[in-house]
Amino acid sequence: MSVKVRYARYAGSFYAGSRESLRRQIEECFAHRFGPGSLPKVSEDGPRRIIGLVCPHAGYMYSGPVAANAYYRLALDGRADVFVILGPNHQGIGSGVAIMNRGVWRTPLGDAEIDGETAREILRHSTIIDVDDSAHAYEHSIEVQIPFLQYVYGQSFRFVPICFLMQDLETSREVGQALAESLKDKNAVIIASTDMTHYEPHKKASEKDREAINAILRLDEQLFYSVLESRNVTACGYGPVAALITAAKELGAKSAELLSYRTSGDITGDMSAVVGYAAIMITR
Repeated sequence: MSVKVRYARYAGSFYAGSRESLRRQIEECFAHRFGPGSLPKVSEDGPRRIIGLVCPHAGYMYSGPVAANAYYRLALDGRADVFVILGPNHQGIGSGVAIMNRGVWRTPLGDAEIDGETAREILRHSTIIDVDDSAHAYEHSIEVQIPFLQYVYGQSFRFVPICFLMQDLETSREVGQALAESLKDKNAVIIASTDMTHYEPHKKASEKDREAINAILRLDEQLFYSVLESRNVTACGYGPVAALITAAKELGAKSAELLSYRTSGDITGDMSAVVGYAAIMITR
């Protein structure tokens, strides 16, 4: 049977299009003044306390340094076997909650393999997730996480992508429960891909985002949704974040830590209409 390949849609736009230039770009994100300041090194005997991460998904020139803070801590924490990457569906194509259960995703850094066994396990525990490749074909929120994982771990990991068109609290909690059931005996990390407030002045965006981030740090998905609503926070991947919080609590989460928050204005100097980016770590 031939291997199903999902080709990178955003190489050359959201991130560099060739192997060498992409490696260099990722290294610049780690070395950046808004990044961790040095290159990641995997601790082979790391404590493996990280259950999940919240990471942004804009072009690397904008949100890459913020994301690098999360991937740096991941490397220090050791090796996970499988990453479940949750992202919003920006394109409106495909099923309400869509998983891919086989094949590889190809980036300039090589092929990342889908963990079919974990995908099947998640499907077994959920009634609302469908196998639907079309939802993933043009979506960037999951794709932009893969090169960071490849840079840190090479070929030694597998992943499962899940794309959310439906992001209501009930749906997100159900997905979170299914993840908790499926991952409880696995060495896994869940990555929720989201940007925060979109296209508001820097000061206003930062204030709103802080409130939403505080709800995440309290591991309270209900509070998170009520802040989004009352403050009109235009985070795009709120469903993935709520699913992560739900799963993390079931998997023994003890605390969450904000690793970095910046806006596009911090990078470009234009504070008039920014997008917010947060890197958050949830640990057991």
